[in-house]
Amino acid sequence: MRALIQRVTEASVTVDGQITGAIGPGVMVLVCAMQGDTEAEAERLATRLAKLRIFTDAAGKMNLSVRDIGGAVLVVSQFTLAADTSRGNRPGFSAAAPPDLGKRLYAHFMLALAREGLAVECGIFGADMKVRLVNDGPVTIWLES
Repeated sequence: MRALIQRVTEASVTVDGQITGAIGPGVMVLVCAMQGDTEAEAERLATRLAKLRIFTDAAGKMNLSVRDIGGAVLVVSQFTLAADTSRGNRPGFSAAAPPDLGKRLYAHFMLALAREGLAVECGIFGADMKVRLVNDGPVTIWLES
């Protein structure tokens, strides 16, 4: 699985004019299941995210995790993270998992985050979503399982 992690002071996702998920301080995660991914990759990615030390401690060093600060996670499905732009100007997305598998792994990833003790909010898989966030830092990290 691939994920783009952004440290935020706040973030929300809206579908058809309705907010489906919103958080204060924490991380906003764009996540994509790739061909061949399994529940094991979703769990590994959730564990890495829960332990990722990207929040500053009292000394100003990135030494704390989202769990350490009591932050939340906003998870948004994002198949375009699988984009292949090597053959011209129109990206290809064949490396992304098929929609049924992607949806299952998206749900499993969020369940794994909750098992890590994190508050989880989300968008709607496959929907046209509007995402708002205030990137803190900015801190943006790319993770792959």
